[in-house]
Amino acid sequence: MSRRALLGGLLSAGSALALGGCAGLGATGARYDASSLSVDPTLLVVTTRKPVNGGRAKPWFGPERATSMTVARAKLTAPDESRLSLASVGLENWRLDRIEPVPADAGDLAGQAGGGDVLIYVHGFKQTFETAVLDAAHLSDGIKFRGRTMAFSWPSKAGLFDYAYDRDSAMWSRDNFERVLSALVSAPGAGRVHIVAHSMGTMLTLESLRQLHGRYGDTVTSKIGAVVFAAPDIDMDVFSSTIQRIGPLAGKITVIASTNDRALALSGQLAGGMTRVGAAEKAAIAGLGVRVVDASQEGWGIINHDLFLSNTEVQRVIRRSIDGTTA
Repeated sequence: MSRRALLGGLLSAGSALALGGCAGLGATGARYDASSLSVDPTLLVVTTRKPVNGGRAKPWFGPERATSMTVARAKLTAPDESRLSLASVGLENWRLDRIEPVPADAGDLAGQAGGGDVLIYVHGFKQTFETAVLDAAHLSDGIKFRGRTMAFSWPSKAGLFDYAYDRDSAMWSRDNFERVLSALVSAPGAGRVHIVAHSMGTMLTLESLRQLHGRYGDTVTSKIGAVVFAAPDIDMDVFSSTIQRIGPLAGKITVIASTNDRALALSGQLAGGMTRVGAAEKAAIAGLGVRVVDASQEGWGIINHDLFLSNTEVQRVIRRSIDGTTA
């Protein structure tokens, strides 16, 4: 039983509550069809982690930085969603069964994705390869995404005191993530690329988007769909200066923020007292020209750092961002 699975079950029971003061929250969410993952429980994985056991046995990929990216398929088992199942009360979650490396590089990703829209999940601080993949599955199924889901996993040591290593590893991976995005947006006939990035992964994503815009200019805008930054662990000044350099891509960004996010409060202290975007006041973030969802009143836990995975209403906001609606 995972902590997130249990929390998700508890919060689902109360998800009808409106989230006061949240842009796009509190509205009645549409009933969505089943996710693609529920039909074919397979994720596409791209990682800059060094393989362990050849990437064919648990833990598959470790915390060390690889000399080259690996592309693979993650074969999953979905939770039993029947009315009387453990999953119905949050006691069962997705399971990662095996990893199948694919002899492909970044240039082949569009073909591996199979056409149509793609959802990419970029994890944050203190994550193993397995938890990153399972979070991607949980998110994709939670928003009932119809299309191929991809997890981009960068080298995290998954330790509480390894913040500096994780931060450097995230930034080290930005060129490779830009290669992934470039391969997807430049493929003829490809659909849109949607990105949900969490915590420290938002910094990596923003830097890669900046490089992508530098390569293609405004012409790339139509290829990028929703860009959701969940609890972004980014300095406000860095965020402000960077979004001014990505042109209309800035208009694709939705920030999910919570002023009572304890993890980001600690991150701010480590950064010399600089407020992180995900813990800033809504007005301060909105003033930068991006859409903001204030989820400060929604967290039931002590940390309040992963509401995008545990809260149904926040997931509806993500789905509406992908669909191109805000109501």
